[in-house]
Amino acid sequence: MSLYKRRLGAGSAVALAALLVAILVFGVTALRAEANIVAAAPTPISVSVLTATHDPDASIAEFFPGLVAARRQSALGFERAGRIDRIHVDVGDRVLAGDVLARLDVRAVEAQIAAAEAQTAEAAAQTALASETESRQAQLLERGHISQQRFDEVRTSTRAALARQNAAAAAADSLRVQLDLSVMIAPFDGVVTARRADEGAIASPGQPLLELVELDQLEINVGLPPAVAAGFRPGDTARFAVDGHRAPLNAYFRASSSVVDRQTRTVTAVFDLEPGQAVAAGQIARLSVQTPIGTDGFWVPTAALAEGRRGLWSVYVLVPLDSNSYRLEPRVVETVRVEAERIYVRGAVAPGELLLASGLQRITPGQIVIPATLEAVAR
Repeated sequence: MSLYKRRLGAGSAVALAALLVAILVFGVTALRAEANIVAAAPTPISVSVLTATHDPDASIAEFFPGLVAARRQSALGFERAGRIDRIHVDVGDRVLAGDVLARLDVRAVEAQIAAAEAQTAEAAAQTALASETESRQAQLLERGHISQQRFDEVRTSTRAALARQNAAAAAADSLRVQLDLSVMIAPFDGVVTARRADEGAIASPGQPLLELVELDQLEINVGLPPAVAAGFRPGDTARFAVDGHRAPLNAYFRASSSVVDRQTRTVTAVFDLEPGQAVAAGQIARLSVQTPIGTDGFWVPTAALAEGRRGLWSVYVLVPLDSNSYRLEPRVVETVRVEAERIYVRGAVAPGELLLASGLQRITPGQIVIPATLEAVAR
């Protein structure tokens, strides 16, 4: 019996010792776990944020390229053939309407005019003689000395002489026109941009010799979608961006072709530039048109979008935990319109919620953050 009690007492001591060891081990493990939890909790970082501002009437600037051109541009040549006697202008010269630009050798035409004038004078003399003869024959007819037939023949001769005189005068006038056409006159104010022949060359009828461009009246031709072109009225102001110009250029809508091009599916719109603007014909100008987006959403900077799986995009919303700290929560959004520095998106983001503005490389979903600065979306 005493042996049994001794064994029972020894077993109780062993069990008690094992229980104490277990309690000690569990306590140490719990302390280590708590220490790890405290160590794993990072310090909240400061981040830049912005406020989600929904704008159902938002619009975006679309740019349509156009070509600056002179309102009038002519390739000038002579209507008649001849040897070029003199060219008075060169490339780059500015001329006024009515200035003489070039001349043909007109000696042959002048000789022909002299001959035609002599023929006209001869025909006029014959007409005068025939008219006097007709007057005398009329007196003889009244006295009955000639027949009516004879008088009719004389009167017909007078009319024939007058017709020959008129024909000779018309031939002389035609040669004078040829003389006038031997001088090239500037049809409008402009600058000479090309010279394709020199003195002594033989000019063919209609062959371009000089090219004249009007500089004081410039226009811009732009291909626009029919819906955009329909929004302009004559006299409406438009703004164009041109490379090398900080400030946009102002122009006024004149008209559109109202015919859709089969290839580009656009209509040609013409805008008149304000005089005195430092722009040259041939430059590219981009028309800025504010186009409504047509859906409710909000703008975010490009740095605020995070790319997810399957081509989805998301923004990080700051969900408040207390008065100072927030937890980052990703929300999937749809990109509607993209610009250089900002993107118009829509998604499950309520108006007024705080969004992470930048620094996506520094954060992870669920991280605790503190707002540092409130930024605005570039406009």
